[in-house]
Amino acid sequence: MRIAVGSGNPVKRRAVETAVASTVEAPEVVTESVDSGVSEQPYGQSETITGAETRARNALAAGAYDLGVGLEGGVARIDGAEGLFLVMWTVVTDGEQLGHGSGPSFRLPDRIAGRVEAGEELGPVMDDMLGEEDVAKNQGAAGALSAGVVDRDDALAAGVAAAMGPFVTDHY
Repeated sequence: MRIAVGSGNPVKRRAVETAVASTVEAPEVVTESVDSGVSEQPYGQSETITGAETRARNALAAGAYDLGVGLEGGVARIDGAEGLFLVMWTVVTDGEQLGHGSGPSFRLPDRIAGRVEAGEELGPVMDDMLGEEDVAKNQGAAGALSAGVVDRDDALAAGVAAAMGPFVTDHY
């Protein structure tokens, strides 16, 4: 099965490979750098989901693939919880149906949330706060905010596994 990941980010590719390893026979996972159709820093659950859906559709359309996968990280306020959260949404499509899943959400520390709400992107803010480069391509904010218990690969793989449900089980 040929699976296109709508991003050139190696973390997203690894997350898809991890998520499908035990449910898809001989998967070939390919990256396709595609447009998300949303802002660089998606704000809100809806915009983040739209970005994942757009990436999945664009990845599928980029070549001869069986599935397209879109992974989008954003920030959102969540009803019933205080603060701004890192959110992750994943969409898988075969061109006919969509599977949706999400990774864990992490409350952002106020000093980070303030900068993001002032218009900065989370990735560069994390780089600055941690004194590192390319945090988004390594542990991600998830790794930093969980002291390494859950890194970005793990968080995104959980979302991919959830979105793959309609394509790997008979429960849908």
